[in-house]
Amino acid sequence: MLLRAVTPEEMIPFFGMVTGIIFMVCASFAVVGVARSQIGAAIARRLQGKHANATDVHEELEAMRDRVATLEQRLSDSEERLDFTERLLSNSREQPQLSDPRVEH
Repeated sequence: MLLRAVTPEEMIPFFGMVTGIIFMVCASFAVVGVARSQIGAAIARRLQGKHANATDVHEELEAMRDRVATLEQRLSDSEERLDFTERLLSNSREQPQLSDPRVEH
């Protein structure tokens, strides 16, 4: 068996094959990564027909609505307190300071 020099034209199919193998390995890792993630679990549940229970969804929605209502009330209370504080500060700046009669000049 004699070794001969390989021309670049003969190497092109070899490099094409290596490139294809590398691409397929990377694509396989990407597919496995997605399949093992939460997205893959959601897709699997969807394909198996295991949807979330409607009552669970409605209970969670009601809990979220209650939480939003509570947060809106707290925000409203905070806004009222802020307005009150701003009025107090603006009134104290508008009224002249009374001098203390005990202090001698």
